[in-house]
Amino acid sequence: MNADAAITLAALRGKCVLAVAFQMLCPGCVSTGLPQARRVRALFPQSDLMVIGLYTVFEHHEAQGPDALREFLHARRIAFPVGVDALAADGGLPQTMRACGMQGTPTTLLIDRKGRLRLHKFGHVEDLRLGAALASLIGEAR
Repeated sequence: MNADAAITLAALRGKCVLAVAFQMLCPGCVSTGLPQARRVRALFPQSDLMVIGLYTVFEHHEAQGPDALREFLHARRIAFPVGVDALAADGGLPQTMRACGMQGTPTTLLIDRKGRLRLHKFGHVEDLRLGAALASLIGEAR
């Protein structure tokens, strides 16, 4: 959502990526994770840093469908691209959440220009710590 076409990490090589995994019914996502991602998106140029959301629902599926997500993104003025994690065939954790070993939401992932995962944090990342990590990655040679 919020993108003209699907976005892949391979297509983002050469940029740093901040990905925030969230759910609509997650208090930490609503109070800290998503507002922080919006602030980062406003502060850093997209030429250096791409902010994306990963909507990864692992509970209360019936209340968190695509229509509800569209309304949620609009109401919260979230304009950065948001990918929807695919449900697992076995009904367990969504595919990306499982593949990345996420413990829950919010989860912050920071990927460098070469596509390497440099930060994987469940829960809130302090603004100063995240800002320092972003500045360091953006400052690394291309």
